[in-house]
Amino acid sequence: MSFAEIVRFALRGIGANKLRSALTMLGILIGVAAVILLVAVGNGSAQAITTRIEALGTNTLTVMSTSRGSGGLTPRVAEALDDPVLAPDVRSVSPVVSAPATLTYEGAEHEVTSFVGTTPAWFTASNSPVATGSVFSAEDESQARRVVVIGKTVAEEMFPGTDPVGAQVTVGGALFTVVGVLKEKSSAGFQDAGDTAVAPISAVRQVLAGYGGLSSILVEAAGSGRVDVARSEVATILDERLGAGAYRIQNASQLLETRTETAGTFTALLGAVAAISLLVGGIGITNIMLVTVTERTREIGIRKALGAPRRVILTQFLVEATLLSVIGGGLGVAAAVIGSRFSIVGVRPVIVPSSVLLALGVSVLIGLFFGGLPAARAARLRPIDALRYE
Repeated sequence: MSFAEIVRFALRGIGANKLRSALTMLGILIGVAAVILLVAVGNGSAQAITTRIEALGTNTLTVMSTSRGSGGLTPRVAEALDDPVLAPDVRSVSPVVSAPATLTYEGAEHEVTSFVGTTPAWFTASNSPVATGSVFSAEDESQARRVVVIGKTVAEEMFPGTDPVGAQVTVGGALFTVVGVLKEKSSAGFQDAGDTAVAPISAVRQVLAGYGGLSSILVEAAGSGRVDVARSEVATILDERLGAGAYRIQNASQLLETRTETAGTFTALLGAVAAISLLVGGIGITNIMLVTVTERTREIGIRKALGAPRRVILTQFLVEATLLSVIGGGLGVAAAVIGSRFSIVGVRPVIVPSSVLLALGVSVLIGLFFGGLPAARAARLRPIDALRYE
């Protein structure tokens, strides 16, 4: 018997019990789609995080305090870092304070989790240009003028269809004039990069944050190749001002490496969890094929009595189990491709081609492995015993 005839017999066997075969393929479909989609969610999250970190620029350093109270970061510390003699590889220094705030405009309210107070240099260092209007000036900061640059999300929520530049919003009981709107930036996960507002640090400290320590200090190196040197210079100044261990410095490129490793682990974990459903689908194939062999025992006996060799019987049931896996796997890939067009938990899935090939390959192996026991059982049947089976 040729292989084509064996495949034809296998297809006939699958078609003989359409509902049973469909339910078996559904288990494989769910498993394959789950593996591809969950890996795609992890990959999409990793890409979003990477894009956002890279948007900050890989030549920036973020200084944060590890202590509280008077020993933390202060404006004087930020001024000390902006020293062309002690830190010649530092291009700019931006002190930062941030606090949650509610913006109000003509009865409409919008809450931002991060109302940032900083200096004009922050916009360049953080790669945050404006789309309309302008950033506030150094004079605005020195005079504590209550002006604000809002993110795109804030603008769309509070000023739908209108230009917000020139409008006055209420923040902490004080009026702030909108002078610009930030360009749209990519977001990562649940965080919306456009849901923010930036104002002069002097005004924010007066109205919201108070005159305590800074939240952080953003340091821009003179170039991407001079980040390590700038870090050493900043660390030397901070050691003298605060003491070793009173601060930590985060490098955007190091943060990118850490987030990439974390995202890779997260993606692998999601894939492993989804693979369990593939295993369950494989067990379903074993169960169905054992039932099929039992139902077709007499048929197997007749074919053996007519001279069908053991390998033909074995191959037929293996092909039948594998076809169930391959068809279910193909439908699972199609379902995953359709599902990737929608956002899942705020993340746009990005399908990894290798995960598709791996899921299909595993589905084929599952058909061969889990179909092996029923196929071997069918091949071992003695013709006389099979013919007596009722």
